[in-house]
Amino acid sequence: MKYHIFLPALLLIVLQGCVYYFEDDFAKVPKVDSHIHINSDDGVFEEIAAADNFILISLNVDHGDSASVRKQYEYAVASVQKHPGRVFFGPTFYFDTAGWGTEEWSSKIIAQLDKDLSAPGAVTVKIWKNIGMVLRDRSGKFIMVDDPGLDPVVNFIKGKGFPITGHLGEPRNCWLPLAEMTVRSDSSYFARNPQYHMYLHPEYPSYEDQINARDRFLENNPDLTFIGCHLGSLEWNVDSLAKRLDKFPNMAVDMSARICHLQYQALTNRKKVRDFCIKYQDRLLYGTDVGYGGSNNPEAFKKRMHETWLDDWKFFTSSLMMTSDKFDGKFAGLKLPRKVVDKIYFKNAVKWYKLKI
Repeated sequence: MKYHIFLPALLLIVLQGCVYYFEDDFAKVPKVDSHIHINSDDGVFEEIAAADNFILISLNVDHGDSASVRKQYEYAVASVQKHPGRVFFGPTFYFDTAGWGTEEWSSKIIAQLDKDLSAPGAVTVKIWKNIGMVLRDRSGKFIMVDDPGLDPVVNFIKGKGFPITGHLGEPRNCWLPLAEMTVRSDSSYFARNPQYHMYLHPEYPSYEDQINARDRFLENNPDLTFIGCHLGSLEWNVDSLAKRLDKFPNMAVDMSARICHLQYQALTNRKKVRDFCIKYQDRLLYGTDVGYGGSNNPEAFKKRMHETWLDDWKFFTSSLMMTSDKFDGKFAGLKLPRKVVDKIYFKNAVKWYKLKI
């Protein structure tokens, strides 16, 4: 009689184990951090990735320094060579506005990208927020991503069969006073980087200008595979992001540095966030946006990276009550089904970036 009483409970446990992951599964499951930045050749980032069963995609960034762009490329190529199958990367190009809009300008960019994309491990081209927030043409007008001057470069990338990964615009908090920002990671970043705090620069393009330019860019390039960094700068509202994913079937987004915004929304409507992740399970890529430039204490970095990855894993795989240092209040983990977690953490990156593993 006892066996009949406990069998349903035992069966439920077994079935749950098939449907959901648990914390102990973390290191066993292959995963991809689809947005990190390796700027060191000491192998520390790669070591902790191997220990935690992560593949890394290192994305290069144009900070307005051509030497930095080349150095990032060299670090990425060296990492791929030392850790084949563990590291992939996305080169970028230095956007020198001298000659902007001319055939000479685009030909120079294309020639460099042609070389960079031929390197083993190259899977995308990264474009950054300096397009739309920093760069101006000769008349002083901001260069937005839908500017026809970029068309030859975009067409070249499409012709090579690579996606474009775009960090375009910023979180909507960027246009608010520091005290009104919803998460402390944003308020601390913009306090340190006032040049990008658009509340202080009302003469610059607005948040809506940035999003609209990106949307027009996608409308003009329906055959382009596009991965929007940071939840496509629509981190503040899953409904707004869902509208874009519905409109642009060739668009996916990574979650890098914006998971806290999903958690913030889960404070008041966990079901909406969970339903969003399940509905758009084929369009979401896990990422952290962690940068690493070497460390005097590599074990401390490994510990922080492991803890970051594990905390995110708990949010997506469990229903534990959690807190964040980025905002006040408690929220419950999403406890997504195993098949959804597999896509967000691995299969989507393999598909959208065409990873050869």
